[in-house]
Amino acid sequence: MPTIVFASPKGGVGKSTSAVLLGAELALKGAAVTVIDADPNKPVSDWARRPGRPANLIVRADVTEDTVIDEIEAAARRTAFVIVDLEGTASMMVAYAISRADLVIIPTQGSQLDAAQAAKAIKLIRQQEKAFARQIPYAILFTRTSAAIRPRTLHFIQEEFRRYGAPAFDTHLHERDAYRGMFSFGGTLESLNSGQVSNLDAAIVNARAFATEVIGMLRREAQPKAAPAEAGAAG
Repeated sequence: MPTIVFASPKGGVGKSTSAVLLGAELALKGAAVTVIDADPNKPVSDWARRPGRPANLIVRADVTEDTVIDEIEAAARRTAFVIVDLEGTASMMVAYAISRADLVIIPTQGSQLDAAQAAKAIKLIRQQEKAFARQIPYAILFTRTSAAIRPRTLHFIQEEFRRYGAPAFDTHLHERDAYRGMFSFGGTLESLNSGQVSNLDAAIVNARAFATEVIGMLRREAQPKAAPAEAGAAG
């Protein structure tokens, strides 16, 4: 079953928010989901202790460098999706989790500092590809962006990633009060109400678009790759 890893050496870029949004959307579609909370601050575990977590979404915490691979493999046997929320550092636990990923999502905000840290995450992915002799798909996810304004700095950073061949999500996770509300009140976006947070409908549309794009990426990666044509076979 697919393992989706959220990784960035920088904290505060929206890894946990993105992981919970994705896990909740997949669970609401009926899939069994395990979220492995490997962040020492345990933000996903805190969210899960509040009311409203979907019954088909399990959160596993207390993961260590020694156990993270076993936890991922056990979760993949139990549930349709495994989501791993990693700590905001470059560590052996991060490297081990990436080595088991079917898709690595690298959240980043639209600043040069965040972009530099995202580049470090890409370098770590490539190191794991060499170490395990397998391709590890990844994509940049821009977070906390404005739904109305796209600054020139963000456009410049997007072009830089494109120039270097780094794939990115078309969907950005915008700055939304509703995303913070999930961690305050618990549950999913769909279980919140407009009296608790603002612009709830727009947040739901945004989160669903993100989840749909993740599924699309996983499906494309799961398709058999066409074998290169043999020299001289044509003609």
